[in-house]
Amino acid sequence: MEFSISSSIEVLENTPATVAALLHNLSPCWTNANEGKDTWTAKEVVAHLIVCEETNWLPRARTILSDAADGTFAAVDMNAHFELAAGRSLPALIDCFKSLRKSGIAELKRLNISESDLQKSAGHPKIGRVTLQQLIAAWTAHDLSHIVQIARIMAMQQKQHSGPFVSFLSLFTNWNATRHQP
Repeated sequence: MEFSISSSIEVLENTPATVAALLHNLSPCWTNANEGKDTWTAKEVVAHLIVCEETNWLPRARTILSDAADGTFAAVDMNAHFELAAGRSLPALIDCFKSLRKSGIAELKRLNISESDLQKSAGHPKIGRVTLQQLIAAWTAHDLSHIVQIARIMAMQQKQHSGPFVSFLSLFTNWNATRHQP
C-alpha cells in the first residue's frame, strides 16, 4: 500500500467510533480488566489515546511544519493516562476522545500538507529524526494497534473459560509474541 494522507485519515476518522463500538455498554469486568502485571485496561487505552491526541500527533506535526530552530519534539508522558483513566468514566473518556479526534482531523485537513511537507522532519527524543509522513503513518498504525489491544484485553478475559478451544484461537496461542507492553 502506498502512503497517502487521505487513506490515513480514513482510519483516523473511524477510530473513535470503532473504540466506542467495542466498549459500548460493557460492564467494568470487561473495561477495567487487564492482561496481567504491567498491562493496561481498555479504559486506560482510551485515556492513552486522549493523551496522544493532546501531546503527541498534532503537536509533533506542528513542530515539523513550523520550521522551528531546534525542531525537537517534547517528550510524551507515558504514564499520564493512568490518572486520567482513574478520574473519569469510560463514556466520558470516549466522548473526550471523539471530540479531540474530530477537531484534530479538521486541523490535519486544514494544514493542506504537500508532498514536500511530508519529507520535513524533526527530532524525536528517543529515535532521532522522523518525517511528517512517518509520523502520520505511525499515528495510523498506533490507532490500529490499540484497537487490536482493546479486543485482545477483552478476549483474554475468556481464555480460562475456553477450555480446549484455546488451541484454535491464535490470539491465545501467540499471546506472548503479540502482547503490547506499555
